[in-house]
Amino acid sequence: MAEAASKPQPGLRSALRWATLGLAFLAAACAGGARIVPESRPAAPVAVPRPAPAPITNALPQDAERHRVALLVPLSGPNAAVGKSLQNATQLAILDTKSETVRITTYDTALPGGAAAAASAAIADGARLILGPLLAEEAREVAPIAQRARVPVLSFSNDAGVAGRGVYTLGYSPSQSIDRVVRYARASGITQFAGLMPAGLYGDRASTAFLRSVEDSGGVVVGMETYDSRPGSMTTAITKLGRNPFQAVLIAGSGSSAVTATPILRKTAGGKTARLLGTELWNADSAIGANAVLNGGWFASVPNKYYRQYATKYRARFGVAPYRLSTMGYDAVLLTVRIAREWRPGTPFPDGRLEARDGFSGLDGAFRFGRDGVAERALEVQEIGAGSTATVSAAPTGFGD
Repeated sequence: MAEAASKPQPGLRSALRWATLGLAFLAAACAGGARIVPESRPAAPVAVPRPAPAPITNALPQDAERHRVALLVPLSGPNAAVGKSLQNATQLAILDTKSETVRITTYDTALPGGAAAAASAAIADGARLILGPLLAEEAREVAPIAQRARVPVLSFSNDAGVAGRGVYTLGYSPSQSIDRVVRYARASGITQFAGLMPAGLYGDRASTAFLRSVEDSGGVVVGMETYDSRPGSMTTAITKLGRNPFQAVLIAGSGSSAVTATPILRKTAGGKTARLLGTELWNADSAIGANAVLNGGWFASVPNKYYRQYATKYRARFGVAPYRLSTMGYDAVLLTVRIAREWRPGTPFPDGRLEARDGFSGLDGAFRFGRDGVAERALEVQEIGAGSTATVSAAPTGFGD
């Protein structure tokens, strides 16, 4: 486990205003003199009581002044770089908010026993809130342990299936990004849609969300095909899809999948001039705008307005670029610090505050949790072109209801 520093340093003011970093050094010195006075007889010895030695224990030292919060991320194994980026982000948030009331301890979910052992250790150490874990299967392991201890979990997973009963998911939901880009396309005059979906759980959920969003917005899905990792699978799916004309096609995979699929799509009769639509996965690729083959494509994701500033500051402090999803760690700390104003140290976390209808604000814009425990996010639509991306439909700044 590792302790996050909470020593204040200049940073964001009111959680989102950036200030110039600086250091202040204070020094103090004192000097004094003494004179020797001879005594006629030796002074009686004075017994000085010695403090009893502190008992040896594996538990963390008690801290009645700060809230104990656990961060569960992988610091070893294949996802160590992602976990470290999330850990760095939480440390940066503590420094930027100048919080002296929150103490974050990191537990490695890649050690023997996995996320379950990490959660048990965190709760034994007195954690009243858990940030993480990263993966859906880890959140499932942590959930019953945290529920028994009545400790809320803010998971970084985007799997809505793990949310509920004290588990909240902060991850970017594909269904929300698909609905946002479909409605924007529909408002732009597009009525005929097609879908190219990856095989697997993500593709299944993307397909369901796509069909629902198109239907709800008054459009029509004229075709939908699925591809997998087998050679030729994507080409076969696109060939079938391109037999019928459509105005827009949702490529519900990564940005690299879209780069591979688009040239093939452009050779078909149906997809020659179709508008490309993407999901939140496209925003995970920082170089997505440099792919000219995707020019004109639209995708919906969390706003990038503050991310670029955050990435610059992160790189200056840690010497590497952050992972795009590390902002979830930062925003989880902002949320915690905000609620900590009404949370007395040593008492259970007031999880009812997590479902505030006005929600919260962070680097990724406005978000709030529904009763199902899934984070509802205010998303923007970006268009690819001229070697970059530009916002064509801004994210709402809050929730109107």
